Amino acid sequence: MRRSLIVIGLCLLCSRTTFAPPARPAVLNVLFVRFKVSDWDKAEQFYGQSLMLPRLNIPVAEGAPAPPQRSRGCFMPEAECFLINPMQYLEIVANGLHDGSMIDAVGFSTADADALHAYLMAHGLKPERLTSDSASKHFDVLDPEGHRLVFFQSIGNRQFSVFGTSLPVSNRLIHAGFVIHDRAAEDRFYKDILGFHVYWHGGMKDGEDNWVDMQVPDGTDWIEYMLNVSPDASHKTLGVMNHIALGVPDIKAAEAQLRKNGWTGAEQPKIGRDGKWQLNLYDPDDTRVEFMEFTPTQKPCCSEYTGPHPKP
Repeated sequence: MRRSLIVIGLCLLCSRTTFAPPARPAVLNVLFVRFKVSDWDKAEQFYGQSLMLPRLNIPVAEGAPAPPQRSRGCFMPEAECFLINPMQYLEIVANGLHDGSMIDAVGFSTADADALHAYLMAHGLKPERLTSDSASKHFDVLDPEGHRLVFFQSIGNRQFSVFGTSLPVSNRLIHAGFVIHDRAAEDRFYKDILGFHVYWHGGMKDGEDNWVDMQVPDGTDWIEYMLNVSPDASHKTLGVMNHIALGVPDIKAAEAQLRKNGWTGAEQPKIGRDGKWQLNLYDPDDTRVEFMEFTPTQKPCCSEYTGPHPKP
């Protein structure tokens, strides 16, 4: 009888080992954000001239059919890319309608796309098919509110060239924000499954949360929950809420460079409730592009920071 109990115990232990859920591979940083725009030329003037982001171009293999000029260099073939640094970029894709959020997708770098795909499936999610090429592996998945995420693993050398020689105003993408209606559902996805954690949270008034910064588990970038937004919010309001932030070491110097580049906006630098200097710009489709200093200059309202700050 004793021997039987030992055998049963060993079998149960083997079963637990065999069917243990896979470990989560590293999620490292925000790789790209894809914007929808209604006018290519106006978008190019804003991102390429005011922000001075160089346009990305990837060489076409010898003998391969040359794609249209706008489809070279982007994760999405129909998009056009603007390089922020060798590891981060923006994509813009034509969409003539102002139908809700103008953010089409947010991409993240992962250490192991195969393992992350299996990990999400083991947790009951339904990521799209994993695809690969000579330089990368990647797949898409929707969060509980339908925001499209792309997880990307670099597996080879990606060759590219850029159009433009001027230095961009910022060379660091530090966060992307989007409207969230069900924080509990989003927390189960981002916090419980993917391992994101709260970096800072606060609101217009003490004691309320309008913004929750969820930092990637293995880096310093974050996504920002934009809470308490009406389901009937206007296009302009959604443009404020669904946004990106570009990091700079000196907001006053960034403003001076932007105005030198031709930006004529009425916004002025200010210290946000998070204690960081910031300056808000809006692209031709009213999507907010926030310039933000990497570290706070004063104590933030509402909560303390709980993770490392990004660096240039």
